[in-house]
Amino acid sequence: MIGPVRQLPLDLPHEPSFAREDFLGASANADALRVIEAWPDWPGRMLLLVGPAGSGKSHLGAIWARRADAAIVEAAALIDARLADLAPGKAILVENADRVAGAEANLFHLINLARESDAGMLLTARNAPDAWGLSKPDLHSRLRLAPLATLGEPDDALARAVLFKLFADRQLAVEPAVIAFIALRIERSLSAARAIVEALDREALARGKAVTRAMAALVLKDVVEG
Repeated sequence: MIGPVRQLPLDLPHEPSFAREDFLGASANADALRVIEAWPDWPGRMLLLVGPAGSGKSHLGAIWARRADAAIVEAAALIDARLADLAPGKAILVENADRVAGAEANLFHLINLARESDAGMLLTARNAPDAWGLSKPDLHSRLRLAPLATLGEPDDALARAVLFKLFADRQLAVEPAVIAFIALRIERSLSAARAIVEALDREALARGKAVTRAMAALVLKDVVEG
């Protein structure tokens, strides 16, 4: 017997939108959003934006970078960077600053360059500097003096809104009841939401069918088990 035909899903990239209008405000991120949107009226010129994976750090960082006309660099890339090329003009965004191992000296010098030129600086990280395992005391001290904005895990309402947006980004129409079913059963993080939406997109394309509660239950089981 021949089973149902499954299409071969193409592995096409789906880049998330980091526009301000696509940022979903909620109690978990309201304080951090207010701080970002207060630029350039920060009490200091440097800010640490801290939150778990998928909590919206990169999205808020992108919003700030556009407002501040900032250069953007990954902390891990600082190990091979020429600081002359990174010397900030108006501002600089350092992403994943907690992954700066091996480039602490360059990050310290970059912070000093920003201070000397009165340039704004935003650093994103999963946790506060005390948990980064830094070996350079001067860098640790400088970072501990910076104001801290914290992002929390999304609540139920935000989880549903995020799922709706992620499905819409992929042009998938999913019933609200199905979205609510998924939101109650996934980890409360944006990274988990992205993972399940990607898996359901592939499954729906392979079957040539819309996303249903039964399909969601099956994919959720596969994700949990594997």
